[in-house]
Amino acid sequence: MARHPPPQRRRPAGRAAAGARLPTGHAAKQGWRERLGLAIGTSLWGGHLRRGVLAVLACAAALAPASAGNAGLQRLTQAWAVAVAPASDGPAPPGLVGERRALPDLAPPARGEAVATWYRVVFDVPASLGDDAMLALHIERACSALEVRLNGHLVARAGDRARRAGPACLPPQLLALPPALLQPGANALDLRIDGLPLARVASRRDAAALSALVVGPRSELALPHARATLAQLYAPQALAAALLLTGGFVFVLGWRHRAESHMAWYGALAVGWSLLEAQRWLPGLPLAATSAQLLHVTLLAFVTLAAVQFLLRYAHRRDRWTTIALALQCVAVPASIVLAGVDRLHAVAAAWTVAFALQIVTAATAHLVLRRRAEGRLPHTAVAMLALAGGALALELAGRWGAVPGGIAVAAQLAVPLALIVTGLRQMQRHGQALQASEASRVQLERRIQDATAQIEHNFRQLAELRVEQVTAQERKRIASDLHDDLGAKLLTIVHTSDDPRIATLAREALEEMRLSVRGLTGRAMRLGDALGDWRAELMGRLAQSGIEGEWHAPDDELPQVLPARTYVQTTRILREATNNIVKHSRASQCRFNAELADGDLRIVIQDNGRGIPLEVDGRLDHGHGLASMKHRAKQMRGQCLVESAPGHGTVIRLTLPLDGVAAAAP
Repeated sequence: MARHPPPQRRRPAGRAAAGARLPTGHAAKQGWRERLGLAIGTSLWGGHLRRGVLAVLACAAALAPASAGNAGLQRLTQAWAVAVAPASDGPAPPGLVGERRALPDLAPPARGEAVATWYRVVFDVPASLGDDAMLALHIERACSALEVRLNGHLVARAGDRARRAGPACLPPQLLALPPALLQPGANALDLRIDGLPLARVASRRDAAALSALVVGPRSELALPHARATLAQLYAPQALAAALLLTGGFVFVLGWRHRAESHMAWYGALAVGWSLLEAQRWLPGLPLAATSAQLLHVTLLAFVTLAAVQFLLRYAHRRDRWTTIALALQCVAVPASIVLAGVDRLHAVAAAWTVAFALQIVTAATAHLVLRRRAEGRLPHTAVAMLALAGGALALELAGRWGAVPGGIAVAAQLAVPLALIVTGLRQMQRHGQALQASEASRVQLERRIQDATAQIEHNFRQLAELRVEQVTAQERKRIASDLHDDLGAKLLTIVHTSDDPRIATLAREALEEMRLSVRGLTGRAMRLGDALGDWRAELMGRLAQSGIEGEWHAPDDELPQVLPARTYVQTTRILREATNNIVKHSRASQCRFNAELADGDLRIVIQDNGRGIPLEVDGRLDHGHGLASMKHRAKQMRGQCLVESAPGHGTVIRLTLPLDGVAAAAP
């Protein structure tokens, strides 16, 4: 294989080269971020589970580690490994020769307080490397402290070797290999990994481990590094932030609406899961290794509590003893780990994890059974989401005891928070629909209350009017009875006992007026034909007594119309007033009455051949001869009374009464 020509300037041996990391390809990462955001947005807002599953699979395929198929890249999968004392410092042992291990090395020692291992790999400088190109080393996974030396010279350090604080695993590393440290021919890379043994971690993926190494041009390693960084850092950060916001918002909704307590439990579940993964999406979290592992298992108990309560409450099932048992379990988990000791943390956490999984599976089964009983069928959306979350959790559990392929692990890591976010959005949608339905019901109820109130008020007015009418009718009857029995008897006595004809005439007229008033008070209606007969007899009699020739023309047919009592009284008084004017003022020798029905109106025309209205009252017809009272009475009955007169040409009085409105107009 061709060798890379040595550089003209070389740094002195023993001088540490600058170990700054190379740029990580911001443009490439930005493109992958946009693709991830588009896929997640489609699954969240599209409303279809199929799209969400496809988005997760697309993200998993996109974020899966790229193979070193390019001729310029060397994937190093074999290394010599030798264990050293964790407290030791300095370079790798001279002539490092130990056991041969395959990379990735994901099988940490089971016991011990700490694990420190030196790995040595040998690589050749690619023949195709240009003069201006720079080699780089890509490390996808290193748990948890890393030291890299090239040909014995320090290149970079990352993580806390003493494990006082920091994340369980480092984010993907892209380290520059300075040309000044490269040698023609074989070059040795020594990597020291300081981590925790399996017994001291809750999950296998947090124990000491080293992935396969890729050496090649920095430009070609930028994209694989961006993918790995996105999968292990940016995507979990984005989903955890979205889950935290969604869970917090739904928790507030559930807390304010106690009838929907399942929303509060979902919010607790979402917030708990985002905090559960905080160690991965917050690399600078200041927690000691043992404290972080203890907190991780304790949060698993809290997440289990929230998940079980959410599933049961969503199916409208409350069990006090289940709540008490789950709360006690949250206390028992850290207590059992403390009692067992940190050297048995993995075994205790594994036992509790199995118990948590069984509890969630039982609650999910009970949820589906209860909803099927209530709804008559299985809720397909709930089945699909539980299946997706269950599969992702199964992969998560598998990753706690053994290695899982990179693409599947990425899909599982993204699927759980994504499923929880979709569930939260569904909860908010259902809550919004319930609020809209409640608002519509409230508006409809208010409308019904308004209608009922209006109907009650209308009925009350009718009852009040009916009561007033009843009281008025009773009072009218009492007054009519008093007039008839008392005043009528006295007037009749005057008529028969008075020797003065004028007094007897006035008493007789008063008696007739009283009888007319009594008739109006009693409220008895009269047929129109009978009313016309009474008017003819009275008016023609008065004209005959005064020596005036009278004529009466009216329909002879049987008339079905009925006049209310007050209408009859008012009309009678109008006709009497007109007759009195003719007898006293007109000096007429003839008078003609013409009554007819036309267009639903009763029309009465009174015409005399008298002298007419004098000039001194011409233009002031409403102020003399009782004409104003005649017009006022006609107006009360929604009719009209017109007077036509000229000196020496007689007078014409036209009275028009609407028969369809006299009943409503009569007081």
